[in-house]
Amino acid sequence: MGVLLAGCGAEDFKNNPRVAAPIEVSARVDSDRVQVAPNKFGAGLVNFTVANLSGSPVRFNVTGPTEGATAEIQPGAPDLLKMNLKEGTYEVTASKAKIRPATIKVGPDRPSSQNELLEP
Repeated sequence: MGVLLAGCGAEDFKNNPRVAAPIEVSARVDSDRVQVAPNKFGAGLVNFTVANLSGSPVRFNVTGPTEGATAEIQPGAPDLLKMNLKEGTYEVTASKAKIRPATIKVGPDRPSSQNELLEP
């Protein structure tokens, strides 16, 4: 009696490298200006934590090669904006006309987070 073995195919599947881990960027809006730190980093996933320290509600806006905005943020409240930024220069504004904007410089893609321990 013979035994027949069949394989599932001979194709190899390459594992694509993991995308870069998101970076945390702090932003604050006060009655005079928008501040962002850091303001230079590589392209990829970005989590903006925005604090509204002004006396009125504002929207936090990011304009450039990729665009995004928060809902209205109440005074004294924080909000979070998650974006996948492409390389380029961005202007970060608040919805009030007299508040000076900030500028962000986004460089080439950040390196893969392959083989890095990602914490929750």
